[in-house]
Amino acid sequence: MTPSTTDADPQPEAAPTPTDSVPAADAVAEQRQERSARIAVTIFPLIMFAAFLGAFFFPTTFVPLASHMTLLLAITMLGMGMTLSVPDFTMIARHPVPVIVGVLAQFSIMPLVGWTVAQLIPLPDELKVGIILIGCVPGGTTSNVCSFLAKGNTALSVSMTAFSTMLAPVVTPLLTLWLAGTYMEVPAGSMALSIVQIVLLPVGTGLILNMFAHRQVARIQPVMPWVSVIAIAGVVAAVVSRSQALIATAGLLMFVAIAVENAVGYALGYAVARVMGVSRRDRRTISIEAGLQNAGLGSTLAATYLSAAVAAPCAVATFWHTITGSMLAMYWRLRGFPDGEDPRATIRQLRERAAVDA
Repeated sequence: MTPSTTDADPQPEAAPTPTDSVPAADAVAEQRQERSARIAVTIFPLIMFAAFLGAFFFPTTFVPLASHMTLLLAITMLGMGMTLSVPDFTMIARHPVPVIVGVLAQFSIMPLVGWTVAQLIPLPDELKVGIILIGCVPGGTTSNVCSFLAKGNTALSVSMTAFSTMLAPVVTPLLTLWLAGTYMEVPAGSMALSIVQIVLLPVGTGLILNMFAHRQVARIQPVMPWVSVIAIAGVVAAVVSRSQALIATAGLLMFVAIAVENAVGYALGYAVARVMGVSRRDRRTISIEAGLQNAGLGSTLAATYLSAAVAAPCAVATFWHTITGSMLAMYWRLRGFPDGEDPRATIRQLRERAAVDA
């Protein structure tokens, strides 16, 4: 609201000072970012679900997409790389504890949870391998949006996604070979090379573009999340169209296995983060990162090196994770934080402050 003036003594409206305009610009940018994030977590699951239903009921229409899965995933990874910057990696050096806790939780909790679920739920061996593979892949970009909406530590989420993606060429094939090798032959070496080609190279290319052509990249960044989600939807449709019969016969048990694996991942991720004493904001982030995996990568790896049946659980998990991640994020956002508590303070800091106040 501008100050009122009189006709007898009109005064020109003062131009905003730089200190006034910068916070206003930041506020507008934050509102736009939050609006985009809300749209993303609402629309993305619907697109994934539509791709799943379309491929399930009209499989022959989407079978040709199978030959383009590697390209589709590479496009998604390029989009991820274009959102990264050098500070996202330097944060690992500045604040290593939450990043290390989160990545270790991701590559220990989820693989073991996947293996345990595969042991407990009676599924064909190929579906068991798919459940295990879901737990062995790194986190995806959807976790970054969900962490933002959950009022978590978005910078930590981006750093964890970047770090776990960099480790994936070594860790994902080795974990899959170790945990799923008894069910079927796992070509770990070929999988590692493929992850380098379809993950590391596109991510690295996107990062370089963002560093040296930032202005041009900034112009297309608002479109890239939609390009990425359409590409992942294509991967889901390709896998489901090739596994339609298997999903129809083992669908219910497979859904149960995926839902249990996902829920336990969220819960144990939060529990481990709390035991390690990180802040409440970081606990939310680590929980989301642990439970929400890059199942699109799992789908592509499985379809290329294992079988369409192994890829089926990964395809289902792709849209299921976006749904549950969105719901968890909105729950935490509405819940907020305890009154008077600094969500950035570690448990040790909160105890020290409580002791001083007492």
